Amino acid sequence: MTLTRDETDLPSTDLRNLDELGEVGGRRVLVRVDFNVPLDAGAVADDTRIRLAIPTLDALRARGASVLLVSHLGRPKGRDPQWSLRPIADHLAGLLGEHVVLAPSLDEIPAGDLVMLENIRFEPGETTNDPALAARLGALADAYVNDAFGSAHRAHASTEGVVHHVERSAAGLLFEREVRTLVRLLDEPERPLVAVLGGAKAADKLGVINRFLEVADTVLLGGGMSYPFFVAEGKRIGRSLCDEPGLDAARQVLGQPSTAGRLLLPVDVVIADDFSADAELRVADPIDIDEDWEAIDIGPRTRALYAEIIREAGTVFWNGPVGAFEIEPFAAGTYAIARAVADSDAITVVGGGDSGAAITRFRLQDEVTHLSTGGGAALEFLEGRVLPGVAALTDS
Repeated sequence: MTLTRDETDLPSTDLRNLDELGEVGGRRVLVRVDFNVPLDAGAVADDTRIRLAIPTLDALRARGASVLLVSHLGRPKGRDPQWSLRPIADHLAGLLGEHVVLAPSLDEIPAGDLVMLENIRFEPGETTNDPALAARLGALADAYVNDAFGSAHRAHASTEGVVHHVERSAAGLLFEREVRTLVRLLDEPERPLVAVLGGAKAADKLGVINRFLEVADTVLLGGGMSYPFFVAEGKRIGRSLCDEPGLDAARQVLGQPSTAGRLLLPVDVVIADDFSADAELRVADPIDIDEDWEAIDIGPRTRALYAEIIREAGTVFWNGPVGAFEIEPFAAGTYAIARAVADSDAITVVGGGDSGAAITRFRLQDEVTHLSTGGGAALEFLEGRVLPGVAALTDS
């Protein structure tokens, strides 16, 4: 059984899915979506998560259900208009070509086939999984569907608590695909399995590094998380990022027998005299950085080396940029990884978050097998943690 860009044949799980939801014609279904998307001047700047939720909405409505959407946006303190879901509702309406009604509160739900609740974090008790709020949410609908895998690692009223207050619940299509893809990645990958891990801090991804050192054939590190490893190996890194937790994590990883032969670090880096678009740049090869300079990207030899390893892979998982790609002069390394992943014949999974933003910025998101919306939830799942939102929809 092989997953390619044209196939969705994934391992089964114990998740309750839409086929098990039963008859929903003429019923209202509460659908938890993850519309926590970036805004720019009051407009949606990246609608990837919104678009990926549409198949679940279409599937439910094709069965005759009316849909009541619930999502959070940001971290508001009370009812803050800047965190209103109004721009999200308007954007979804444009994508669907129909009106999306925005309900101002749980006590004011307008009639309609497609209604969106105002930001659920406006309601006290959402993030504390308050049973009273969960019961209020459950009373609004005949069934519940969770399609917000990116929030599955949080035991909130709209992701875990509500399940206990409805008769029927299931995972949406996106949620189910996220879980099945990650299960395949860990349990049945096409070999060789290559994990590319970047981002800022090694300590934040220690669990993921260790898990992939167990299951992957090769782990490629880059970005800020690789700098403590350089220090642990006795290299000078100048002003590059390196905190004590990161250094402790690097020493722990390097001290494990499973690290030898599996973990690769950059062999050269691009360094800058200032963290700005007009900084002077040099390549440190070998890695030996003066105190007034800092690493900001992987170097050209590392790009070529990592691209070749990705080219030979059977499965690739990428999470985290390998440089400060938001600033154009520092984007070459992350683009090289994105291009190699997109060009690969392997099963390719991009782990969302900043790497998802990067591959979308480079307009390569349609060239990978799976672009995860999971973010922190996906990383916790890969570490082996139990996610409350997943457990709530799992038949034991």
